[in-house]
Amino acid sequence: QVQLVESGGGLVQPGASLKLSCAASGFAVNDYPMTWLRQVPDRGYEWVAALYRNGLDTDYADSVKGRFTVSRDSAENTLNLLMHNLKPEDTAEYFCGACSAYVCRDTRPSRYDYWGQGTQVTVSS
Repeated sequence: QVQLVESGGGLVQPGASLKLSCAASGFAVNDYPMTWLRQVPDRGYEWVAALYRNGLDTDYADSVKGRFTVSRDSAENTLNLLMHNLKPEDTAEYFCGACSAYVCRDTRPSRYDYWGQGTQVTVSS
């Protein structure tokens, strides 16, 4: 069964760090470019970070550049998102996805081959 399962979300104070993980089953994360998106209620999806298929090249939204790092763990077959200096505006549900394009930056879940169920991140004092 092909599945993506996100974990690691929670309630943290501004300035804190969190690590999100996206565990893949039924396919190898090495075989796809992958991405993190986030969604705030009553707003659409915002693209956050992309990892190219080579596992080395990355791309980030301006709002998270310098604070977030996307990577993958081939042994664990997971995609990770390390988030530092979290801000209240980072509050959202975070989703991971795998696509068949050169790089995944589309904000439409329907464009992804595989899509997770999300994990909530809340940044509040």
